[in-house]
Amino acid sequence: MDLSAFSLSGKTLMVTGANTGIGQGIALSIGRAGGRVIGVGRSSMAETAALMAKEGAEFAEVRADLGSTKEAQAMFDAAWDRHGPIDGLVNNAGIIKRVDAVDFTEDDWDAVMDINLKTMFFLAQSMGRKALAGDRPARIVNIASMLSFQGGIRVASYTASKSGVLGITRLLANEWAAKGINVNAIAPGYIETNNTEALRNDPDRSASILGRIPAGRWGVPSDIGDAAVFLLAPASNYMHGAVIPVDGGWLAR
Repeated sequence: MDLSAFSLSGKTLMVTGANTGIGQGIALSIGRAGGRVIGVGRSSMAETAALMAKEGAEFAEVRADLGSTKEAQAMFDAAWDRHGPIDGLVNNAGIIKRVDAVDFTEDDWDAVMDINLKTMFFLAQSMGRKALAGDRPARIVNIASMLSFQGGIRVASYTASKSGVLGITRLLANEWAAKGINVNAIAPGYIETNNTEALRNDPDRSASILGRIPAGRWGVPSDIGDAAVFLLAPASNYMHGAVIPVDGGWLAR
């Protein structure tokens, strides 16, 4: 096996929501594979930067409000100009609101859809425009969810957004695959992050979730990070519009 097919040496990859959880895990996996990371978010990424430094990996922090499409696109263009051409984009940033469907507000709906789906699309558009204009290959990895396939409970806007992420991943692959841009997705299972803290702290829900996972454990951010490296590296050259479940076997149950 040619291990260089899994190397990101010399590549610059942008990861949104890199301050914690899955985004941090993706950044660290990219760093271990030799890649340089531009981490994007609205809060400090000092912890991620310190962990990347321990890996001997290059990390640049960019602050942006990803709830605003215009700000996100301006951020992308500015990062491209400052840090040089970007080889890959990981659309990881996301939020979740847990409310019964009968009580769900329009504000809760819009806040989640704006970050999880709208900004995801327009950042991908920014990446696509730059790559196509420069006749450059590019990689886009979108973070989907188990709720791209299932309904979930009390997370109406999150379920809608993650179903949309999968659809947009396929649409962009259809448009861009022949033009040298690989667009794929990862669907994380139940991962130990801030977003799942409420579930892990609920004994009944946590037990029912663990009881269905064949692997018998919650995932960790590096499980997603290593899958992202594969989709960003030459090893996945012939993958377009695919979604990789990294779920401990959840969907196989």
